[in-house]
Amino acid sequence: MRRPEIVMLPDAAAVTETATRLFVEAVRSAIAQRGWSAVALSGGSTPRALYRRLAQSPVREEIDWRRVRLFWGDERAVPPDHPESNYRMAKETLLDHVPIPPANVHRIPTERGADAAAEQYETELRQIFGVTPGEVPVFDLILLGIGADGHTASLFPHTAAVAVRDRLVVANEVPQIGAARITLTVPVLQAARWVLVLATGLDKAEAVARAIEGPKDVEETPAQLLRCAQGRVVWLLDRAAGSRLVSAG
Repeated sequence: MRRPEIVMLPDAAAVTETATRLFVEAVRSAIAQRGWSAVALSGGSTPRALYRRLAQSPVREEIDWRRVRLFWGDERAVPPDHPESNYRMAKETLLDHVPIPPANVHRIPTERGADAAAEQYETELRQIFGVTPGEVPVFDLILLGIGADGHTASLFPHTAAVAVRDRLVVANEVPQIGAARITLTVPVLQAARWVLVLATGLDKAEAVARAIEGPKDVEETPAQLLRCAQGRVVWLLDRAAGSRLVSAG
């Protein structure tokens, strides 16, 4: 277990630029060491800017996209062409603009329904990573955000998925939003070599402070689960999102 790295940046644009640099570093390092790189993407407005940056020259050419496999950390239970789909957002901003083989893009099969999609995605992860029951795949990089309520991926406060340790992917019923989400589980998030958490805006400040410095209560603030991550955890925060941190003052 390592201490999280907290990177305070002046604004959202600086968060995007730093995230771009670290994304490229993590992916290139993995390819150099293991021949390929496995990355789990996230949804939301902050990663959208990152994906657009990665799709632009000269950054696009800094990555050998043929050796990158893309996954998703969580997904809404909507069709892949739905406006709220995390996959669709990544496709429009990144996938359509980089030379990644279609076979290297592993979206969550939401059209099967939340429970069946979670089961199929877990099976796919086990096959691709070559892990047996009881083992956990190790992603080279997982991109995450944090909600104002303290959730990360689709591990929302006081929902069943926060306590799951014997699955890689689950369908999580979230009463707060009246819907189910498909999400990677805690052991998968904690096993990654790198985790980048992107947070911008004053509305995230209290949740960020609880996640990094608050009294331990993972049920109330699931993002605290990253305190027990095995790899490198980097919080990229703009001034507003980091404004409640004692260590930042």
